[in-house]
Amino acid sequence: MSDPNPIRTQRDGAVLEVTLDRPKANAIDLKTSRIMGDIFAEFRDDPDLRVALLTAEGEKFFCPGWDLKAAAESDAVDGDYGVGGFGGLQELRDMNKPVIVAVNGIACGGGLELALSGDMILAADHASFALPEIRSGTVADAASVKLPKRIPYHIAMELLLTGRWFDAEEAHRWGLVNEVVSAANLMNRARELAQLIASGPPLVYAAIKEIVRDAEDAKFQDAMNRITQRKLRTVDVLYASEDQLEGARAFAEKRDPVWKGR
Repeated sequence: MSDPNPIRTQRDGAVLEVTLDRPKANAIDLKTSRIMGDIFAEFRDDPDLRVALLTAEGEKFFCPGWDLKAAAESDAVDGDYGVGGFGGLQELRDMNKPVIVAVNGIACGGGLELALSGDMILAADHASFALPEIRSGTVADAASVKLPKRIPYHIAMELLLTGRWFDAEEAHRWGLVNEVVSAANLMNRARELAQLIASGPPLVYAAIKEIVRDAEDAKFQDAMNRITQRKLRTVDVLYASEDQLEGARAFAEKRDPVWKGR
């Protein structure tokens, strides 16, 4: 029987730590996905939270993706994943806060797609990755959209078409993960990074994330026009904010800025 509370959360100042905990492998069923969506939506909408850190329990599995046992019993593959789509992040609208993913073990299939939903990925040195959907006669849909935009096209296609496994060092070599650290130091490093980002200007982070999303398929000048004409909500908020003035004042006064998020 699956854990009735498959997700643990912990707040540390402006950082929300989210831990997937579904023995034995941290696979995600419909219920878990909906819970994750609600958690990340609440994080998105809470003005006191600035950074989310997603990881999983144990050292063997980060997440193998979709819970095939649950699917065999009752869960439909096209069922209700919740407000954020699979894993709560992939399709969550207006997620304008940074999300760090700490991969503590195997991340394959939908688990790798979940990691790709983060803004930064740290991996334990024993972590391994794969997109094995091809061997099951199905498609890694989110990875097929995201991976060729994140790493070299031919490498992405190789991984999608063969489903082969690759280790943390190779993931780092292709730029799929930001850092590879020892398993013992993974969470310390992830928390250190989360606190560093949480100390920065939240309105700027929001603008960065919206600009990146908006510009993904746009021509450069079209994207720049939308920014300079303040057609993006987060940019408009930033340019009219106290924080925008605070940054200039702190520089002029040779002191550290105090970000208020307004």
